[in-house]
Amino acid sequence: MTLKTHFREIEGRSARYVALLGGLLVLVALGVLAALMKGSQGHYITGMNNQVVWGLPHIFAILLIVAASGALNAASFSSVFGRVAYKPLARVSALLAMTLLIGGLVILVLDLGRPDRLVVAMTHYNFKSIFAWNIFLYTGFLAVVAVYLWFMMERRMNRYVPVAGYTAFVWRLILTTGTGSIFGFLVAREAYDAAILAPMFIAMSFSLGMAVFILVVLATFHGTGRPLGDLILRRMKNLLGIFVVGVLYFVLAYHLTNLYATRLHGIEAFVLVNGGIYTFLFWAVQIGIGSVLPLVLLFHPVWSQSRRVIAAASGLVLVGGFAQLYVIVIGGQAYPLEMFPGYDMSSSFFDGVVASYTPSLPELMLGVGGVGFALLLFVLALKFLPFLPASLSDEHVDPHADRSSTRTAAAGA
Repeated sequence: MTLKTHFREIEGRSARYVALLGGLLVLVALGVLAALMKGSQGHYITGMNNQVVWGLPHIFAILLIVAASGALNAASFSSVFGRVAYKPLARVSALLAMTLLIGGLVILVLDLGRPDRLVVAMTHYNFKSIFAWNIFLYTGFLAVVAVYLWFMMERRMNRYVPVAGYTAFVWRLILTTGTGSIFGFLVAREAYDAAILAPMFIAMSFSLGMAVFILVVLATFHGTGRPLGDLILRRMKNLLGIFVVGVLYFVLAYHLTNLYATRLHGIEAFVLVNGGIYTFLFWAVQIGIGSVLPLVLLFHPVWSQSRRVIAAASGLVLVGGFAQLYVIVIGGQAYPLEMFPGYDMSSSFFDGVVASYTPSLPELMLGVGGVGFALLLFVLALKFLPFLPASLSDEHVDPHADRSSTRTAAAGA
């Protein structure tokens, strides 16, 4: 049984906190500037074109949305699976999930060029479109998690936390399924038309969300001087490793399934062998830097005891996830579209030509602006409301833990 947890706001008066706010405001300003540029000049200033209509901002947005679902891991482990050790982190887990999703949605809205047109999308629904369903999934997720967070913070409502936890857990699975289905339902693109993309995105949400959560917990507790024991950190890094293996499994199953189908040999050769930048991103970044290397760091008997190594491994997982989304989203659009399967067709409009795409500076500015906005909301919330536990020392996580078996990570901090 864990000791009673006390939650406190952060003071938010230090020079480091003010500098952090200033840096995040700069990122937000860059995003707003990019949105104004796109609103006044149109998508002409981006690298997107008639062939590649989803660009770098969409990669950032999907990464944040998928990570938002996974950031709820700690809260779900506590309320759904009864892992008491994660209960002190449930509040900050739910808060991070909400802010990440808001940041991703802000990018999507501002990428429209005319954000006011969102009113049309929210009042005229085509329920045959997965995009229409996702509007309800995203807003519903925010509402469910907000209620879940209220139940955790209001003592009178604590008895309803398990019900809210189960609801949030089911909703996050549906949300991530909807995000993956955006691509799985697109039958016109050979790289997308696959039911396995939905569970793959769920696995990605677990790994990306846990990676973000570990980095945020390490930075927050270090920055506020609050104790963070090795027991909870070891559990989270082991889970991260398991989730990375899960993503690798779905990636393997996806490509083996495609290789079995003769009609998909072209797209598989494009991604795995002769796709240029996409092949490099797949093998070198997604598999090598973003999957294999983090697994080595997380499970090495010596290196994994260092908090710097755990943080580095978490960052590499995010890099690999970004590369994976880039290959899926951009690479899937760049591959030539087969208009009439089974028939020969020729025209002067890029038949059989791999579409070119080069991200522009405004796209990058909009993406980092959304990330900055999500983190800005998070750090401001920590200052005004008691989300953060006062201590996560080993005694608070597990008072009966065998101290002789606990390896300290202070030397690597």
